[in-house]
Amino acid sequence: VQLQASGGGLVQAGGSLKLSCVASGPIFSNYPMGWFRQAPGSEREFVGFIRWRVETTYYADSVKGRFTISRDNAKNTVYLQMNSLKPEDTAVYYCAVSRHMVPSTRSDDYAYWGQGTQVTVSS
Repeated sequence: VQLQASGGGLVQAGGSLKLSCVASGPIFSNYPMGWFRQAPGSEREFVGFIRWRVETTYYADSVKGRFTISRDNAKNTVYLQMNSLKPEDTAVYYCAVSRHMVPSTRSDDYAYWGQGTQVTVSS
């Protein structure tokens, strides 16, 4: 499985960005996909996940109500729509495929990772 994340950039506070993550190779359609982020000097932080077959999503409290994860099964693509961005959302954002069918908020439970895309929110 290979994951390619894109869509990052520089945006002003209050703005929006939409990240994409395209999966190629064997697709584990029962496995959740997650988004994580890592700011300089900080540990990798859970953002949210989505299941492939059942459109269930879950978000970290820090992004709930502002971020939305969706998917396009035909394109093997998962999206992260980010609205009302804040400077504290600045980080490298990663998509990942879970090792397990049961979704998790722990990065150790994700086996495959994209290369990351930088999101910078200016104040």
